[in-house]
Amino acid sequence: MYLKSFIFHIVFIIGCNAICDKNLISDLSFKISGVNVEFSCENTKNIYITSGRYVPKNMIPIRMQIYKDWAILALPRYREGVPFCLAKFSLKTKGCHATLEPFPCWSLQEEGNCDAFQSVVDIYLDPFENLWVLDTGIVNTLDQPVKRCPPKIVGINMKTGQIIKVIDLSKFLTPLSKLQYILVDFDKSSNPFAYVSDAGAAAIVVYDVLNDKGFRIMLPNTITDLVPQRDVLYIVLSQNEGNGNEIFFTYLSDPKMYSINSEDLQAGKTTGVIRDEGLKPTGSPIVPLGTDNGAAIFFRFKGESDIYLWDTETSFKVDNFFLIQKGDECRLPTQVVPGYKKLMWVLESNFPDFIANMAGSLGPSVAVYPLIKACDKF
Repeated sequence: MYLKSFIFHIVFIIGCNAICDKNLISDLSFKISGVNVEFSCENTKNIYITSGRYVPKNMIPIRMQIYKDWAILALPRYREGVPFCLAKFSLKTKGCHATLEPFPCWSLQEEGNCDAFQSVVDIYLDPFENLWVLDTGIVNTLDQPVKRCPPKIVGINMKTGQIIKVIDLSKFLTPLSKLQYILVDFDKSSNPFAYVSDAGAAAIVVYDVLNDKGFRIMLPNTITDLVPQRDVLYIVLSQNEGNGNEIFFTYLSDPKMYSINSEDLQAGKTTGVIRDEGLKPTGSPIVPLGTDNGAAIFFRFKGESDIYLWDTETSFKVDNFFLIQKGDECRLPTQVVPGYKKLMWVLESNFPDFIANMAGSLGPSVAVYPLIKACDKF
């Protein structure tokens, strides 16, 4: 049902706009830049600049969630000069240049303060309007990594902006750990469970939020033996009305896609319950981008900007991969999420250039826009 309604909405938009409606696209498209940041006053901004705590070109959002008419962004502290690592901007902004402001407030952005965010790498908005924030506690990861604080999950109620939960992940880590993505799911009693991918340790951390207990599930050797390097461990939550919720997971360098039922994951089961969904297209690593909060998973191929859709109720094969949007050569999508105006939204950037320190003096090129076919994306 989710997939059919989404595809209908996409076709409806395209069909009603056979000639590209540039006004529609421009009104809902935004450029994100570290230059456009809201400070409390000019003096504060100058202090941040002179102290090296604000270097606009070092700011890049890599993950996004949408709450009502607000886009919430995760900006890891990959390099020095990132004044805040969790931000928001209004999707009702007039003009194409969005202004970033810290979320939920400045006091939670102080580097070195373990009660504040240190380096937010992923965020997840649950159906009950709570935002779950994954903070690795490690800053300057692209230059000279510094561990400021223990890794943690922070829950924020979006209605009030108040912190509702802080979870220390230290005891679930190993010296090889590399935390990357977070999901939040619910059991049959509506109790929340957080899942965190640990690429370095080849594990998924499972945390029962209500009962304040967790554990680490190690991926079996039958999976890790196929992985040439423990690079990126993607996890995606698919909500299927017939089969229940499932977690799809894969390493970037893994030739296969796997899944596990969320009930089995919550119970700590791995033996005989992990399903091999099949091989990826030969020589084509897949980068999952998000879901429609249903059974549809959006993805792209490594190094390519075209966005595809796979209905997880069908088999994992090329015949069931549908091209949703042609990309361009300038930026790569890093996330696709549902939200404002009942549209799917894309966050994209020239992330590889940023990683290689080749984004230029103006910093990375970042855009947020609706996932609809357009003749002239900016």
